[in-house]
Amino acid sequence: MEQRHQRIALLHHTGGGNLGDDATMDIVLRSIRRRWPMAEIATLSMNPGEARKKYGVPSYPIKRYTWDVGYVTSPKSEASKTSKRGLSRLFAEANNPIIRLPRAILSELSFLVESFRVLRSFDLLIISGGGQLTERSGPWGFTYTLFCWVLMARAAGVKSVFLNVGAGPLKSPLGKFFARRALFAADYVSFRDEQSQVLANNIGFTGKSQVFPDNAYNIEPPPPRVLLGRRNQPIVGIAPISYPFCDPREHTSGHQIIYEELTAKLSKFAVSLVQRSYSFELFGNDIGADPAAIEDMRTVLRNRHNIITPEYVCVDSARELLSRMSAMDYVITCRFHGVVFAHLLNKPVLAISHHPKVSNLMNTLGLSQYCFDIEKFDPERLTGAFESMVRNSEEIKSSMAESLASFKAKLATQFDELFSPGRDTVRRLQVGPDQESGAEGAN
Repeated sequence: MEQRHQRIALLHHTGGGNLGDDATMDIVLRSIRRRWPMAEIATLSMNPGEARKKYGVPSYPIKRYTWDVGYVTSPKSEASKTSKRGLSRLFAEANNPIIRLPRAILSELSFLVESFRVLRSFDLLIISGGGQLTERSGPWGFTYTLFCWVLMARAAGVKSVFLNVGAGPLKSPLGKFFARRALFAADYVSFRDEQSQVLANNIGFTGKSQVFPDNAYNIEPPPPRVLLGRRNQPIVGIAPISYPFCDPREHTSGHQIIYEELTAKLSKFAVSLVQRSYSFELFGNDIGADPAAIEDMRTVLRNRHNIITPEYVCVDSARELLSRMSAMDYVITCRFHGVVFAHLLNKPVLAISHHPKVSNLMNTLGLSQYCFDIEKFDPERLTGAFESMVRNSEEIKSSMAESLASFKAKLATQFDELFSPGRDTVRRLQVGPDQESGAEGAN
């Protein structure tokens, strides 16, 4: 490998507590290191302090504000507040719109200048993870952030890669513009599913791209958890979700009603499991948002159905979560990576979809009959689908094992090609000049 590709920056919107996102960042880092052991790797995240602790590498913020676990914006330090005096402090704290807008612009420009200085010390920028090209936080959120970083990489002469990313929703003209221009500016683009690729094409991206499975499929699950004593009942893992998509800033009264109905329906389903001699275990793969949803479900089970469940003990890593899930016989989940983790463990899975990415993955796995819309599903139909899943569990597990082997083989081939020792593979696979010539016409 040429020297200029030995310093790598991995960008992902991690830091809020989503173990699926954290696992993706971790596995991409490990997969590269296995092939390029001498590479110097840093992360770009929404929570640099947490990233440094988790991955043991330098980390830098991707936005001028950062997250704490739980997707809460980190408060400004007291030191930064007290360091300002007189007019400087008045300008920094004023709420007058005439002052706020110039202040925000100056702050953003200052952050981008500092970020450019950081980025130009690297040789390769890799944007990984699923929900990257999305307007979940508005067009000035994720899509703007990626647009800035990829354009800064291009200006600094740093190669940039979109590595198996997901796309959508993208609805506003501005969000589509940011996403389209970021994709055109990249040297290599791959999506985690065909639907994301089609969406990118629909918003005007005519460049070369490929489709590979989600990067989390590179994980090697830990040994199964050993349970003490005899097991008399099959265990069903149930993972509720804080709707919509675990972002408290997006909650409205309508969303709250849907969330309360979801909790009630899942609780009713859990009661039906107990009545049919199953046991169930509540779990989650987002330590920032899911514990609250789990506690709400425990409350409903206790108050409405007189079922007392053990206090939920949160895990803090994907590996620990996979170990816990390994003791389950069946999985009911509302999250994309909940399906991925069940697939990795070859556990028959039933999904309650809050986003097309969940239903798309279930369809790819041939499990569309075991996928329900989060706003419309009926507990009785859920119970019927679960009973069908149990009856067909061996056939389902055989099919899941076959697709898992295929996913892993595809990812191994991709990573071997991109990060093969001694060859500048990114340059070989980079976007051709014909795509650049088509960029303006796509607008």
